[in-house]
Amino acid sequence: MMLRLAPALIVTLLVAPILAGLAMAVLPAFGYLPALGGTEFSLAPWRDLFAQPGLARSVTVSFVSGLATTVASLTVVLLFLASASGSRLDRWIRRMVSPLLSIPHAAAAFGLAFLIAPSGLISRLISPGLTGWERPPDALIVQDPWGLSLMAGLVIKEIPFLLLMSLAALPQLDPERRVAMARSLGYRPTIAWLKVVAPALYPLIRLPVYAVIAYATAVVDVALILGPTLPPTLSVSILAWFNDPDLSRRFMASAGAVLQLGITAAALVVWWCLERGVACLGRRWVARGGRQRGEQPLRLAGKGLILFATLTAFVGIGSLALNSVAGFWRFPDALPQGFTATHWIRALPSLTGPVASTLIIAAVSTLIALALTLAALENEQRTGRHPAQGRLLSALGLLYLPLIVPQIAFLFGLVVVMESLGSRPNHGLVIFGHLLFVLPYVFLSLSESYRRLDPRWSQLGRTLGSSTNAVFWRVRLPLLLAPILTACAVGLAVSIGQYLPTQLLGAGRVPTVTTEAVALASGGNRRAIGVWALVQASLPLVGFIIAVGLPRLLWAKRRGMRGSP
Repeated sequence: MMLRLAPALIVTLLVAPILAGLAMAVLPAFGYLPALGGTEFSLAPWRDLFAQPGLARSVTVSFVSGLATTVASLTVVLLFLASASGSRLDRWIRRMVSPLLSIPHAAAAFGLAFLIAPSGLISRLISPGLTGWERPPDALIVQDPWGLSLMAGLVIKEIPFLLLMSLAALPQLDPERRVAMARSLGYRPTIAWLKVVAPALYPLIRLPVYAVIAYATAVVDVALILGPTLPPTLSVSILAWFNDPDLSRRFMASAGAVLQLGITAAALVVWWCLERGVACLGRRWVARGGRQRGEQPLRLAGKGLILFATLTAFVGIGSLALNSVAGFWRFPDALPQGFTATHWIRALPSLTGPVASTLIIAAVSTLIALALTLAALENEQRTGRHPAQGRLLSALGLLYLPLIVPQIAFLFGLVVVMESLGSRPNHGLVIFGHLLFVLPYVFLSLSESYRRLDPRWSQLGRTLGSSTNAVFWRVRLPLLLAPILTACAVGLAVSIGQYLPTQLLGAGRVPTVTTEAVALASGGNRRAIGVWALVQASLPLVGFIIAVGLPRLLWAKRRGMRGSP
């Protein structure tokens, strides 16, 4: 009975809060919120919103960053898969996907800022020899007015996500056979992959691409670190209006949330139109039959861009570590004059509470997501109904709903709902908010491995007299230990990196490593930022290390059980 309820429960958890949140964001946007004296519908919140200085630029930066980030990330991923399949670089990048994905967005943003800032590591390495700079240049690189650094930070993080989604979808296409057939007609490997595999791959990763667009148009934590400030992106402005001591500004914040939803929807519509245009051009490109032209530049671009993005992410984390132990460090010295643990010693007392809170929230939300996912997948196996057969979870879009709807749009309304119900900000409410985003990732991470497990193992267990439940606990779960731990590691990483749900649902009273690290962005203490951001980056990595190492330890004498089936 409980298994049969799992799909309905997942759908309810994913859909009901979002619909309720959107409804309670729309009503105050038109002046109706009795708790704050809004008893009549009005357009006053919209008039106040459109009167805000710099609103047009905020909207433009939000819209452009969503599309530009997605174009750049998807291009890098497709070129890499086309140019490096089967190479050493391909194998190395595949091993690096999980560590890259585990780095929270805020930590990656801080790392990039420490690299590209006027007094950052790159300027120090090339000065004064190549530049002649004895002082940091007077240039607005980080938090530039048009959000270029913001887009760069998002691209570094979205490349691993789209690459992981692509790698999960590729086995369904048998790309080796497709490329071999095109090669037999005289096509070079990279051209062959782009012409025969990419068109079939894109429909399988369309929803993840949409999720990237939605996230990039409405991101808050990365925008606070790398985005423009005067004016900030629309999502950052909405958060400021929501937290304003003048509660009447919440009406304008609601109007901003609805506008943000419209910006994301507009970006998705534009992307859909681009899909149609690219598909038309692609068919003409395929029909022309060019077999070798452009092979070399495409191959070099595919390998070079993915390598550059990967190294940038890891060097950025290295820069965080360097700053966290740096002593006196004068520009343009490439390295500090000394190293010290003082910054860590000072931060440790204030780290304890947020780290404990982060781990509790992440562990509980991930375990709940795992239990629901296992129940839904096991129910699917026992009933024999595959998602494609139109059941509740058949609409895969429902899993992406919390990822496609902008967080700022529905979380704002969800806070209003919880306040109306008399719920006080606490860990339980924050865990509920995190679960909305952890559950889709855990389900998507585990579902393919669960469905691909050879059913003969379960049949063999039942022929030996075990019950269906016993087969689940004693056969299926041990065989799936590695994928389950990987899904848990992904869930932990997603939860640890959540900023907006923690900030809004916790009302600033539930500090986590992420909220505290982002709060330091407004200050100039690089040493403290380095400590907190490095801790934030390290926590998810521990989960992935356990996910890789524990199966190897438990199944040391059973090599076939160490990895996913």
